[in-house]
Amino acid sequence: MKLFEPFKMKNLVLKNRITMTPMFVGYARPDGTPGQLMLEHYAEMASSGVGMVVVENIAIDAQGMGSPFMVRADHDRYIEGLSLLSSAIKHHGAIAFAQINHAGRYAYLPDRVAPSPVQTGNVVPKELTREEIKMIINSFASAAKRIKEAGFDGVELHGGTGYLLVQFLSSRTNHRADEYGGELTNRMRFPLRVVEAVMEEVGEDFAVGYRFLADEMLPDGLHLEETKVFAKELDQRGVAYLSVMAGTYDSFFLPEYKEKEKEQGYMVGFAEEVKSSVSNTPIIAAGRIQTPEFASKIIEQGKADLVGLARVLFADPLWPKKAKGEVEEPIVQCEPSCSLCLQRVMKGKPAYCSQWSKERRESFLQKVEQKESEVD
Repeated sequence: MKLFEPFKMKNLVLKNRITMTPMFVGYARPDGTPGQLMLEHYAEMASSGVGMVVVENIAIDAQGMGSPFMVRADHDRYIEGLSLLSSAIKHHGAIAFAQINHAGRYAYLPDRVAPSPVQTGNVVPKELTREEIKMIINSFASAAKRIKEAGFDGVELHGGTGYLLVQFLSSRTNHRADEYGGELTNRMRFPLRVVEAVMEEVGEDFAVGYRFLADEMLPDGLHLEETKVFAKELDQRGVAYLSVMAGTYDSFFLPEYKEKEKEQGYMVGFAEEVKSSVSNTPIIAAGRIQTPEFASKIIEQGKADLVGLARVLFADPLWPKKAKGEVEEPIVQCEPSCSLCLQRVMKGKPAYCSQWSKERRESFLQKVEQKESEVD
């Protein structure tokens, strides 16, 4: 099965074509470091048998945090905790990446910044000045350097879910009249400068991936005709991969999106479109890839080079081993009509899965109590 063949990506070799794509679970400690709960979670994800694990949503700037329960990389004091995370993953034989992010108008604090003052909920964010933009670019580069120093194999820039990189790219949220707004060439300028600054900071030997939003799935939003142009620019700059997704917080809760995401492989078509627009960059396809047979067809039919599992792997951390036949029990599938994990993190609670056994849920909740009692 091609799904279990090794895959070379830059100077890294993944043992198979299965990756864990980032999924925010809210397990970080309030001081921005990973506690035991988070370390155990990533050790389990790495021991699942996937070729690569991407740690989710690490803050590059306190003002850009999307939640108070995020790991941080905006100061050297966080390198030690990040090192524990990379070690937990690599100890179990998986390639370790860390995703860095600025939430922009989706930050949880009321004092938010964005390309333009587009209202988000009850908050109107402050428009970033050119000088502030330069500072954020530098913050991305500095955070990436810390990720490298912490022992990760690569860093992923979060250009998905409608966060800051996308907010500049999309004409819905970028109404600027300077060199960062207007035509697509200008709207691409900020995310491309972030990519370039990060690559320069970490050096050619360190892989830089990109979480890539193919479509906002909104009538007036960003669509493939523009994102495929952006993908070509990233391809030319030599990113390690594009991890393709669709939708943002503005579309996730719309009835049509909620219905679409129940379908197996609902984002694979976007990955195939993006793959057709690049020359050399590996493409990761995600979006409720429930069965090994479906995952294999994606690879064999050339729709993507790798598959990404998030909620599916969260529901059953033995998915890769079951797919390979190393474990005989049937795969526990993520329930399409359930959004318990998302509902919990939206309420500031650590995520768990409705498909877990009663014993696992009870054990997890006990660990949550221990996490809450940890001394910062």
